[in-house]
Amino acid sequence: MSRVSKPHEIVERALELSTADGCVVIAEESSSANLRWAGNALTTNGVTRGRTLTVVATVDGAQGTASGVVSRSAVTPDDLEPLVRAAEAAARGAGPAEDAQPLVSGVPASPGFTDAPAETGSDVFGAFAPALGDAFARARSGGRELYGFANHEMTSTYLGTSTGLRLRHDQPNGTLELNAKSPDRTRSAWAGRATRDFRDVDPAALDAELAQRLCWAERRTELPAGRYETLLPPTAVADLLIYQYWSASARDAAEGRTVFSRPGGGTRLGEKLSELPLTLRSDPHEPGLESAPFLVAHSSGDAASVFDNGLPLEPTRWIEDGRLERLTTTRHSAGLTGLPVAPALDNLVLDGGGERSLEEMVAATTGRALLLTCLWYIREVDPATLLLTGLTRDGVYLVEDGEVVGEVNNFRFNESPVGLLSRASEAGRTERTLPREWGDYFTRAAMPALRIPDFHMSSVSRGV
Repeated sequence: MSRVSKPHEIVERALELSTADGCVVIAEESSSANLRWAGNALTTNGVTRGRTLTVVATVDGAQGTASGVVSRSAVTPDDLEPLVRAAEAAARGAGPAEDAQPLVSGVPASPGFTDAPAETGSDVFGAFAPALGDAFARARSGGRELYGFANHEMTSTYLGTSTGLRLRHDQPNGTLELNAKSPDRTRSAWAGRATRDFRDVDPAALDAELAQRLCWAERRTELPAGRYETLLPPTAVADLLIYQYWSASARDAAEGRTVFSRPGGGTRLGEKLSELPLTLRSDPHEPGLESAPFLVAHSSGDAASVFDNGLPLEPTRWIEDGRLERLTTTRHSAGLTGLPVAPALDNLVLDGGGERSLEEMVAATTGRALLLTCLWYIREVDPATLLLTGLTRDGVYLVEDGEVVGEVNNFRFNESPVGLLSRASEAGRTERTLPREWGDYFTRAAMPALRIPDFHMSSVSRGV
């Protein structure tokens, strides 16, 4: 084995090779295990491993500091010098970086920086796979078919800088998506879960949930477009608020380009966004949703700066008691806007103060309402209001006087998450959830269900 084959050794060697004024090296070692199934039977499984190395070179000049970033996968020790030189060449060929700041220093080294990367493998499914097999048997006897996949990843990130930072974080990430279909394929229901280790995922409970939804779908009613009282489950709330989170740049707001811009100038910080006692927050140490406690940035943009790599991340309240408290900033944009430094974190929690489960919220419904399963194909229509459009998917159910009485057609919706927060009449109990639309990018979320008195279903969709 090469003497520089270990991740921390690769980081150290790349820093030694650097001739730039500043250097950041990010080594990521990843492994994954997966299961796939169709028609109540496992179809494939596999294990993969990978390595990615990112080098950020900074070069000081008379006009300012420039940066160059190069990332490559499957890096070997022989690839190190060409990679470092490529980053330096990119920096020397670039103009001064607008977001230039001194590289972060003074952060204590992480325990285990020199340890081997954490790994996952097929044993992560040791208890889950037999339980899934039992669920297949129950589904088969109940006349339904289960389809889906389970994936578990472990990524160990090693970050070193020329200013002395030596940081390391191990991130487990598991997702499960399960579809149940009737034998004639006319009815479909979906459930998803996010997990760190699959020990908290119960296939039997998920199958029972899906069986209930398929039963609801035996009776179907067509409804026109319009505004309906709507119960948004945690997964749908997560998809909408994650997009809001991604759109919460302080600089963009201060420059008048977003829903968080104040008419006449400035931002809406301090403004009441909801009459409910809603708190939207992020915390790298949130139980069950733990994420990196330091910033890892592979590129610069509105939400992150490569110069901020290694910056410690702290618990942040974006909305507190319904009031807008923070917008995301880098050190550079914080200086431009005069706002506190508030980098984006890799988890999101909405606390609504409610205790009811989604089922209890359904039971408390008077009159008529819609119960959604999830949203997909979400796209932005107007950044000034954060108006989003998208489609419902895998089940929209009609609730009448506290009971689900059948399934209705799918809809296209037009709504702003900021507007929804202002109109929400009830928030349920916060629970961990898997965002259906953004689950490939953002999985660490906990949300309550929300009751919206007048959710805008703008047109009927014939999709499933």
